[in-house]
Amino acid sequence: MTSPLPSQKSVLVRGAGPGLLLAHGAGSDIEDSYGPVLESLASRRTVVGPDYPGSGNNPLPDRPLTLDGLADHIVESAAQSGVHSFAISGFSLGTTVAVRAAVRHPERVTALVLSAGFARPNARLKLVIDTWRALGAPDGDSRVLASYLSLVVGGTRWLDARSSAQIEEQIELFSAGMPPGTDAQLALFDDIDVRADLARIDVPVLVVSPLGDLLTTPVHSRELADGIRGARLATLDCGHAIAAERPAEWAALINEFLDTVAG
Repeated sequence: MTSPLPSQKSVLVRGAGPGLLLAHGAGSDIEDSYGPVLESLASRRTVVGPDYPGSGNNPLPDRPLTLDGLADHIVESAAQSGVHSFAISGFSLGTTVAVRAAVRHPERVTALVLSAGFARPNARLKLVIDTWRALGAPDGDSRVLASYLSLVVGGTRWLDARSSAQIEEQIELFSAGMPPGTDAQLALFDDIDVRADLARIDVPVLVVSPLGDLLTTPVHSRELADGIRGARLATLDCGHAIAAERPAEWAALINEFLDTVAG
């Protein structure tokens, strides 16, 4: 079952050239997950960045979100934007969306870049997500949630280098509120498992593993790379928030890989 067709005002379209479809993380949106690298990516490609239901201007449907629905949602967004063939860059939850989209729409997908991702949440990741959801409950303390997310999203070296004012700025940003669909998106972690899909991927794949990732730890990236025939594995010295910590390096990895394999 697919989600409702996306509104064009909720889809970022930028640049020219071969298509690159973006799949963002949970409790996020395209600008949050990819903002610092959008200009670089769009300098070589037509970048299509749809927000999920519950993020940006997209309302939640009157039924639970599904991975198939999100995969179809982003593909429909690209098609409505006039981009019918594309590589997909998935970040965090978006890696599973990208994998499922490649399996459901193989005629459209030319390559995958899977960053800070996972094939299925292990016990530790489920604990992280369960704690996030509990702290994000309506009666929760937004500052406590913001502090928790700062600790698991930021790399330790990056956080250690922040001043008190910079840490406070980040906490205030998180405290300002998550997208209204955050809990519905996080609920997907209860059942996500794309391990069986990995062997069906038949396009070039780059897996980007942040070595200091405390949210989706490097063991998850290794599982992705090991499960996909011919996948390449690259590492970055940062935490989960790649776009904040290593934007230039991340954009370079994506562009160089796609220049080589997808035009």
